[in-house]
Amino acid sequence: MTKKRSYKHTNNALILTGGGARAAYQVGVLSAIAQFIPRNHGCPFPIISGTSAGAINTTALACYASCFQLGVKKLEWVWKNLNTSRIYHGDPYRVYSHIAKGIFGSFQADYASRPARSLLNNDPLRQLLNEVIDFKRIDNNILKGYLSAVSVTASSYNTGDSISFYQSEEHISPWFRANRRGEPTQINSEHLMASAAIPMVFPSINIKRQHFGDGSIHQLSPLSPAIHLGAERIFIVGVEQPTEPVYANENNPHPPTASSVAGHLLDSIFSDTLQSDIERAKRINETIALIPEDVRKEKSGLKKIDTLLLNPSHDFNAMAIEYFDELPLSIKILLRSIGITNDSESSIISYLLFEKNYCKQLIKLGFEDAMEKETSIRGFLSL
Repeated sequence: MTKKRSYKHTNNALILTGGGARAAYQVGVLSAIAQFIPRNHGCPFPIISGTSAGAINTTALACYASCFQLGVKKLEWVWKNLNTSRIYHGDPYRVYSHIAKGIFGSFQADYASRPARSLLNNDPLRQLLNEVIDFKRIDNNILKGYLSAVSVTASSYNTGDSISFYQSEEHISPWFRANRRGEPTQINSEHLMASAAIPMVFPSINIKRQHFGDGSIHQLSPLSPAIHLGAERIFIVGVEQPTEPVYANENNPHPPTASSVAGHLLDSIFSDTLQSDIERAKRINETIALIPEDVRKEKSGLKKIDTLLLNPSHDFNAMAIEYFDELPLSIKILLRSIGITNDSESSIISYLLFEKNYCKQLIKLGFEDAMEKETSIRGFLSL
């Protein structure tokens, strides 16, 4: 029997960002990296950090840190067999009754228990998470040396802070910074539901009397959790993509619709802070390089952080409109009521299209993009 190998001796970290259905792209990238690693080897990322839908992928990987290829295959199988009904209710009765309950709930007295309001009800996602993720495996992988730490970031609506819930080895301490902190915990499906609760689209989640939403909100430093958990080299799968000429409409004389503006807001939430944080890390590296090595050794908090960012080569929005008709009829009617159609400029479709054919295309794109960068990825991760 081949002995499984752990990469825990390295300081490699993986960061998976948010983006709803767009997270299928991350699975394609991970599938390509699995090709670079011998069979039965452990995860090449002893530190894993995720936000929003990326938090779900990272936690699934953490559960199978002892065998990276197996974890990726299981993750890929789930995404390739996904449909909207496994993420949120799409039948007419439950779609519109959920909206009606939210409207009527706003008229309740302050002392009454009000449900969290949202456009869609993602209760099916909770059931799916509890079916496919065995959270008990995380502790086992940490104890056996296949994993150092995993973190899931969510945003507190009560305080406005970015909270990174993490599960790790004992020597890693909580951190407290301006508007962000790390909180040790036993990660479960509620943390994932909170991190993936896209604002206004999915309901907030109550954890320890605080209401949490998507981790990309208020996340001013996406690299921070991985760095605090001990990372020195961070591989990041982003969601910032080029705009396809067929999708861009620079000469549109009409003002943007509300749905288009909402799409732009979501895009900025999920991508803008990442690029600025990477630039900040590079400037800090340049500053550290100017400090004498003996001084750096005295200051244990000073260390160089290398990053490698992989962004998609094609526009998710342009890909999503090709599969718009695969959404349930009630969801299409709901989206049309707020100005979103298969030829609209809103990127919201690409976040909500949890249909297997669309997800398969994103996985394929992620695989191809990563294979094209094989040499740089191998070199960066010392594979």
